[in-house]
Amino acid sequence: MQEANLPPPNAPARKLWVRALLMILLAAAFQLAASVLLFIAVAQLVLAAALGAPNPRLRQFGHGLARYLAQLADFETFASEALPFPFSAWPSEEI
Repeated sequence: MQEANLPPPNAPARKLWVRALLMILLAAAFQLAASVLLFIAVAQLVLAAALGAPNPRLRQFGHGLARYLAQLADFETFASEALPFPFSAWPSEEI
């Protein structure tokens, strides 16, 4: 059985220089997403302190953002060949 993150055996290999460019672009996306995650974490802390509960929409977005960061890390470390957002759909499963 083939893992979901690996390309099909007959798929053409991506050139290394193309992957390097994608890695640079996605590394910048990782840094931006990590900054957004910090903002969400602080906002959730403030909301939980002020209202007694975290915001459910921010919690759902934070969950999708965490999955996105994991996808970025998988691509950056060659654990996956699947390109994350914006080259594929945003990871947005219900929690």
